[in-house]
Amino acid sequence: MATIQDIGVSAAINILSAVIFLLAFAFLRLQPINDRVYFPKWYLKGSRQSPSHGGAFVRKFVNLDMRSYLKFLSWMPAALQMPEDELISHAGLDSAVYLRIYLTGLKIFVPITILAFLVLVPVNWTNDTLEGLKVEHSDIDKLSISNIPFGSKRFIAHLTMAYVFTFWTCYVLLREYEIVATMRLRFLASEKRRPDQFTVLVRNIPPDPDESIGELAEHFFLVNHPDHYLTHQVVYNANKLAKLVKEKKKMQNWLDYYQLKYERNTSKRPTVKTGFLGCFGSKMDAVEHCASEIERIEKEEAEEREKIMKDPKLVVPAAFVSFRTRWGAAVCAQTQQTSNPTVWLTEWAPEPRDVYWDNLSIPIVHLTVRRLIIAVAFFFLNFFYVIPIAFVQSLANIEGIEKAVPFLKPIIEMPTIKSFIQGFLPGIALKIFLILLPSILMFMSKVEGLTSVSSLERRSASKYYIFLFFNVFLASIIAGSALEQLQTYLHQSANQIPRTIGVAIPMKATFFITYVMVDGWAGVAGEILRLKPLVIFHLKNFFLVKTEKDRDEAMDPGSIGFDSNEPQIQLYFLLGLVYAVVTPFLLPFILVFYVLAYVVYRHQVRSV
Repeated sequence: MATIQDIGVSAAINILSAVIFLLAFAFLRLQPINDRVYFPKWYLKGSRQSPSHGGAFVRKFVNLDMRSYLKFLSWMPAALQMPEDELISHAGLDSAVYLRIYLTGLKIFVPITILAFLVLVPVNWTNDTLEGLKVEHSDIDKLSISNIPFGSKRFIAHLTMAYVFTFWTCYVLLREYEIVATMRLRFLASEKRRPDQFTVLVRNIPPDPDESIGELAEHFFLVNHPDHYLTHQVVYNANKLAKLVKEKKKMQNWLDYYQLKYERNTSKRPTVKTGFLGCFGSKMDAVEHCASEIERIEKEEAEEREKIMKDPKLVVPAAFVSFRTRWGAAVCAQTQQTSNPTVWLTEWAPEPRDVYWDNLSIPIVHLTVRRLIIAVAFFFLNFFYVIPIAFVQSLANIEGIEKAVPFLKPIIEMPTIKSFIQGFLPGIALKIFLILLPSILMFMSKVEGLTSVSSLERRSASKYYIFLFFNVFLASIIAGSALEQLQTYLHQSANQIPRTIGVAIPMKATFFITYVMVDGWAGVAGEILRLKPLVIFHLKNFFLVKTEKDRDEAMDPGSIGFDSNEPQIQLYFLLGLVYAVVTPFLLPFILVFYVLAYVVYRHQVRSV
């Protein structure tokens, strides 16, 4: 069980890690060679040019202006000073609303933390109930509700604060919903009309021996929506055509590269070998070879496109149907079209860049079976993940570790090592076990058959939160309490076990404190460093980039990671609200997370 000393060691390690990440970011972002990694959004908007162009050779890679290093924290005020309206026009409404979630956390937990420490902490501390119960505890646990004796009138303070915290949280959420709703209406009113606002995605169009899918869709909507129907576009299985387009794009890129190479040295024509991997075969003029290959691919493209239009087997039973008014599209998207609920399924069409094309052709029967299979798989994933969660909780139990590896007892009993194991190791171990989980859940969501990337992210996020609730929250509390109080359970009557569990649960706050520091402090600080995109960009830049177009494509702005970050925020909301009354000592750690995350992600939304 973690003590104040253990929490102090963990806090020191995580604060040091966060500071190192932030300092590394402040240094790396100033280097011209990394400019496209840390400011890709400005490049994509065309408002920033590479500082590596022109000047001395060294200045293309390293920033030699010493004065800029004195302003290494200038990114913080720059991120915070951008007005919300400007942020919306710069990054979109979704990003602005996402940032308001962190702001909502601050609005909720700052007053709650102040009240809890002024009222509840003194009430809890001035008791000695835990000493009388003879349960395993630390000094931190004396700040929890577990230190209040059974039937004490002091519980009135906790009950009163529970109502105050609840009403305050509901009030803040209501105000934020009103603000976000107003922002959305204002954004929609100011935005230009887009085709997807007038378009509906129709799936599972039933086959007809006398008509093609296109003709059937046109006749159906002319009959059922005669006043609003405008046009339609049938979906085709064009995988081979997509490969040809990708191959042509790649060859065009090589052509641009060889033309630039020739322009720099007109005395020598670039050549290329036409054999395996460009290492074998006869030599040819590179420019002429690429031009001839592009011409060949264009002919194949035209043939494949004509084949797709004529072959009914390549037509997917789905179509994008456009209407004259938003009202007509809304009515169609939100109503059942026929008496058979399994055909002519309609929903709002995603934006073109948001469509997940692989799932458009899945029949409704297959969708039902897929969702059932994924539901069962998700249940077993939750069930079997209890094993690593129990292992993580065992790391916080020093006695259990000493019994498992008795020869390490002298080392484990060293104060520094013991504090490291109890205060830092469980949090980092849980973080490691959860690294691959978002990718697994995203794959499961794709198998379910959702038709847009945004819906995939939402479904994956909901699964991730359910997983965090059952495995990280509930399983950690139950498994951790059972391991820590095992000796107490064995030496008391059965009717006392529920009371012991009730006392032990508030004391699991120490584990969540270590997890918040690892995941919420060091983890968020590590987010701004963008280590993975940094390494990938430089590898691509060194081995693959041939033209400026390649360099632009090598930039990976990525995304906020809604499917993994939003459940994390929900978990911290849950921990803060659950432990606000029972163990207020957890609240300052959550506050630090919301402050740091708000600053970091405001910068990421602004620049990345």
